[in-house]
Amino acid sequence: MGFALDYEKLIHLDAEELAERGLREAYVSIVPHLRRYVPEPAEVLEIIEPSAQTYFVECQGVGYLIYSPEIPCDEGQIWGRATQALFKIVNNQLAKSEYRLFAINGGNDLGGMFLTQAEVDTARHSLPRKEDWPYLPTLEGPWYGQPHG
Repeated sequence: MGFALDYEKLIHLDAEELAERGLREAYVSIVPHLRRYVPEPAEVLEIIEPSAQTYFVECQGVGYLIYSPEIPCDEGQIWGRATQALFKIVNNQLAKSEYRLFAINGGNDLGGMFLTQAEVDTARHSLPRKEDWPYLPTLEGPWYGQPHG
């Protein structure tokens, strides 16, 4: 029997909003869900330097540069970097749990869902379109980890 994703549990994130200095705000919206798996979620610091056109976040001593003049990126790359950073921040905290925050869709339709690897594997067998499969975002463009084709 296939595993149908429960879209009622989808946390809407929107990659564009993440990239436009909204990563910490999105993380705060995830924290109530994260508390089911991690008793004390970490703080996320956001460092925005408008004059330097730099956006940087930090969590548990790990920094994530989303954009700056030193790393030439187009809009899609910035969205990918912000998405990967948010999911990495959450999933680093879930290291001792069987759950991970998996991405669903991408771009403005980006969402996240807490799933086990077994649930992901079963969902991939039951969902005919690869684009609908849960995935862990990466920094490799142009798909940033999202299954396609």
